[in-house]
Amino acid sequence: MLSASAAVLRAGDQPYTIEEVTLDQPADDQLVVRVTATGFCHTDAVARGPELADGLPMITGHEAAGVVEWVGPDASGIDVGDHVVLTFSYCGSCSQCSENHPAYCETFVERNLFGRFATGGSGATGSAGEPIMARWFGQSTFATRTIVDARSAVVVDRDLPLAMLAPLGCGIITGAGTVLNALGVRPGESLAIFGVGAVGLAALLAAKAVGVESIIAIDLHPSRLELAAELGASATVLGGDNDAVLEQVRKHAGQGTHYSIDTTGVPDVILSAIHSLRARGTCALVGLQVGDVVLQGTTLAGKQLVGVTEGDADPTSLIPHLIQLWRDGQFPFDRLIETFPFTAINEAEQAALTGRAVKPVLIMEQSG
Repeated sequence: MLSASAAVLRAGDQPYTIEEVTLDQPADDQLVVRVTATGFCHTDAVARGPELADGLPMITGHEAAGVVEWVGPDASGIDVGDHVVLTFSYCGSCSQCSENHPAYCETFVERNLFGRFATGGSGATGSAGEPIMARWFGQSTFATRTIVDARSAVVVDRDLPLAMLAPLGCGIITGAGTVLNALGVRPGESLAIFGVGAVGLAALLAAKAVGVESIIAIDLHPSRLELAAELGASATVLGGDNDAVLEQVRKHAGQGTHYSIDTTGVPDVILSAIHSLRARGTCALVGLQVGDVVLQGTTLAGKQLVGVTEGDADPTSLIPHLIQLWRDGQFPFDRLIETFPFTAINEAEQAALTGRAVKPVLIMEQSG
């Protein structure tokens, strides 16, 4: 019997509660991983929404690093004792996965938000025998132990600090991958980033790593703008007044930037990100959109708008690449992390949602 201490979300308007749960038996192509650390991502808060109420109670969490405890007979390339970073679920065989675009897996939404196409029923059982959904992004890592498909685990060197690596599986690859994969930003070009939380700052770091010098960071939080400047932003702009923001962007980028990234999902901010572009510029939408965006006649004249999921990343190649950049001193994503004990998950959630912490990472207690 596989047991774990887990943070269970039983109602959308209630805090997480730490409980003992029993995990389903893993399938032959899966792994059992002892979770060492897990990041808190804004997407985890999506589980509180009414559209997912039928999935509660649930264990969320989907940015983790840990140690492999068991390997199924059909799982290859991974051994017991390996250190791994966990990432999103994908089928590995559809047309998108076959072309190395697993973030656009044909079953991505069903797998990651609804836990479908997973082996073993709900995933976990509570102390009263009730089913608990433990398939969030194919992993549900707000627990001391988890079961994942082998393809969702990326083996990393054992000398690396696992607590630092945890956010690589989602937020960091989303920001970095948007710059490196979806946009292909190059030296000599310019970039405006609307919202410099973990995703936006990861985008900034990736842009700096490839030699981009003109990077404008826009945010509502002065502390985040200060960090963006420390990490290499050429200009910072306090958000809130869209007309003033556009004026400042054009002050620093003339006719506008080559690229912009919106991490907020706020319709007015998305429009600002589009308007900040020069002709033939490209805006990448990364945030979860929270309302309709109305595009008028000339809004997109000569411009492109692209939606990006998980940075269009192949985690098996991008995660090792980002780790090597960090080793080389070119991608200091550890500057974004603030650690919390696992039992302080509700504090970590509030720190993430209010912007007090850029990337909260929960350090797990290994009692379960």
